[in-house]
Amino acid sequence: MTDIAILWSNDSFSGDIAVVDGRLVTDDGLRTAIEISLFTDARAREDDPLPDNGADPRGWWGNAFRPSEDAPEELGSRLWLLEREKLTAANVERGRTYAADALAWLKRAGIVSDLVVIAVALGRTTLALGVEVERPEGPSRDRFDFVWEASLAV
Repeated sequence: MTDIAILWSNDSFSGDIAVVDGRLVTDDGLRTAIEISLFTDARAREDDPLPDNGADPRGWWGNAFRPSEDAPEELGSRLWLLEREKLTAANVERGRTYAADALAWLKRAGIVSDLVVIAVALGRTTLALGVEVERPEGPSRDRFDFVWEASLAV
């Protein structure tokens, strides 16, 4: 699986397409797919408490153009729902669940045979996410670490 590489910056809480010498850089691993899955806003579910009482449930606009109900599920995570939350133990677990839900497609599609998401609070506004994946073709295990800064996600 080859993607256009996205370089993530924890300082600006943003990703950008990687270009070197005027050419797009590609990513043959899973980092870009994981970044897009985690840091694209999924639409809030009906029972999700919204950060701004009754505000926009967000969601990536591309999810509206699924060709059929049989098409792959929607892209993105609900991590954005934690933007104004204190990182209590319950909210850290919500973050872990949101990340695991957003990445579950990798296992359903057979891209990974095992997926583990670990979430830890760093201070009051920073959620550290560790994603461990195992490839089906062998003992290759990869780990990806991300920092989600709730106060910067606006």
